[in-house]
Amino acid sequence: MTFLPYSRPVLDEEEIAEVVDTLRSGWLTTGPKVAQFEKDFTEFIGCKHALAVNSATSGLHLALEALGVGEGDKVITTVHTFTASAEVIRYLGGEPLFADIDPDTFCIDPEHVRRLLEEHSGVKCIIPVHYGGQAADMTALLALAKEFDVRVVEDAAHALPCTHNGRMVGTMSDVTVFSFYANKTITTGEGGMVVTDDEAIAKRVKTMRLHGINRDVFDRFTSKSPSWHYEVVAPGYKYNMMDMCGALGIHQLKKAHKFQQQRKYIAECYEKGFAGLPVETPGIVNPEDFHAWHIYALRLNLDELTISRDTFIEKLSEKGVGTSVHYIPLHRMPYWRDTYGLKDETYPQSTAVFNRIISLPNFASMTDDDINFVINAVREVATAHAK
Repeated sequence: MTFLPYSRPVLDEEEIAEVVDTLRSGWLTTGPKVAQFEKDFTEFIGCKHALAVNSATSGLHLALEALGVGEGDKVITTVHTFTASAEVIRYLGGEPLFADIDPDTFCIDPEHVRRLLEEHSGVKCIIPVHYGGQAADMTALLALAKEFDVRVVEDAAHALPCTHNGRMVGTMSDVTVFSFYANKTITTGEGGMVVTDDEAIAKRVKTMRLHGINRDVFDRFTSKSPSWHYEVVAPGYKYNMMDMCGALGIHQLKKAHKFQQQRKYIAECYEKGFAGLPVETPGIVNPEDFHAWHIYALRLNLDELTISRDTFIEKLSEKGVGTSVHYIPLHRMPYWRDTYGLKDETYPQSTAVFNRIISLPNFASMTDDDINFVINAVREVATAHAK
């Protein structure tokens, strides 16, 4: 082995055959494969509506738009996330308010959310992020949403399959958005899914994801009778999913639980393999819940090491292990920092976490040899540079 990448999608012959069938069918854009994927997804999650889109970012945008977020409206999210969670607020002219994280789960801190709700009027929505595949404290967040009369859109890009106190993520709030990007727990290459039980939200998302047209395009073009007429009822977007992506999703979804079990196995191997090292493994809130294990974030105890996190990453790379960091927090990003005057001291937990985390490989096709390769590399670096 010369180099183990941080992530690798797991695609089998079933996915390839389904994509080939799509190509041969002559229907490439949104059509029967996407419709099947949406139907399967509602059954998997246990929700009423699942609407496929071309990315989780577009899904979050559509969700906020459907909830009426507009110019000047305030939306709370976390600094410890990818920029998409916040940028969609700006798409609509809204104002993001940023909360720190729980230092154990790296998910949004409900107590900081409460402070923001108490300090700011005009908050319309909360966007919690289920970091790494572990659910945020939805019990506390939904209680806050009810108390302060705000809506909740869950950023579940990491969270398939995932539960909170036995309830599937995707069945608890106003809207939930999943991601199927190439490195996610299941993939359609590019893509996402908006799920909701609210008929009005579903109708609005369905209209706005394709130019504000009030008729289903697939239905119009497969109708046996004249069906050319449609109406544009709003200035919508071009956010629909292609059938080639839906074809991948049909079979990826069938394997979601199998993939999760493999990632859980990798996490358990890491937990044992890193025992005795100057590191902390991910904290688990409720072992009975599904943790999607999209990200395995190892925390370095820097006080017990002679090297920095960045140097640790370089040493692992020299040994052939690909890694990442999730995330460089938004208060460290020039746009968010400078536009909103964000400072490290306002977000002490995210700042401290960022300085010492490394995301290790944990994709579902990793073999025992791959897992041991990572464990040995981490052990060698940590041992060689322990104080």
